[in-house]
Amino acid sequence: MSATTRTGRLTLAASAEMLFTELPFVERVRALDERGFQVEIWDWTAKDLDALAATGATFSSMTGYVTGNPTDDDGIAELLATAEQSLRAAEVIDSPRLNLHGTGLDGKGLPVIPREVVSPADWLTAAKTLERVAAFGERYGRVFTLENLNTAVDHPGAPFARAADTLALVAAVDSPHLRLNLDLYHAQIGEGNLIDLVERALPFIGEIQVADVPGRCEPGTGEIAYPAIAAALRRIGYTGVVGLEGWARDSTEDALAAFRAAFEVTAV
Repeated sequence: MSATTRTGRLTLAASAEMLFTELPFVERVRALDERGFQVEIWDWTAKDLDALAATGATFSSMTGYVTGNPTDDDGIAELLATAEQSLRAAEVIDSPRLNLHGTGLDGKGLPVIPREVVSPADWLTAAKTLERVAAFGERYGRVFTLENLNTAVDHPGAPFARAADTLALVAAVDSPHLRLNLDLYHAQIGEGNLIDLVERALPFIGEIQVADVPGRCEPGTGEIAYPAIAAALRRIGYTGVVGLEGWARDSTEDALAAFRAAFEVTAV
């Protein structure tokens, strides 16, 4: 296994779901690892976890639930049960972080139960559910991350989607075992003002994910000034993982090179 890519104090990861897509999945993982990136995966139920572990790759994150949502009784039961299943799966590949959303998503990324309006009671119930999820994380020594989404392009009807929403929930729970997966692609579409956002969210960030807008490809293909964001991350002292969760506009090699170059400004 090659050394993990670091640019200054940052660790770079990349999604095996969206890159090297011409390869079988295990070979995608191996290819990213050989190029020095940690690896992110989504639905673990469709993967041969033992084969992934055998690659020797370092996994940054994986999906932390299979079904369910944090607000209704049946959804809560499913979320908690599949979160615990996910924790056991995470042990196989030693993934430190497990990713959640504010609702269950189908295979197209659409909410299983769309909800345009979230009531105050829903907010309280979601926070209590996430407290229980964080307790699972503490028991297993792992961290759940709650990801913001966008409702304009990719996930219409998803509740608790904005970064402001996920930040409020994570801050309310205030556990080191529940952090933010701050996705800047989604945040640019939904909110913008990204440097201010990372500054406000810093105490609660577990990971940052990136892709450019529009198109959800690598940095440099759209409107986001990622070198400026990278400089801001260095200034505010962020020392965690930045993951490329985007498609390659042309080739994966070019996408990874552009991703690495965008964050080299953080080198010490």
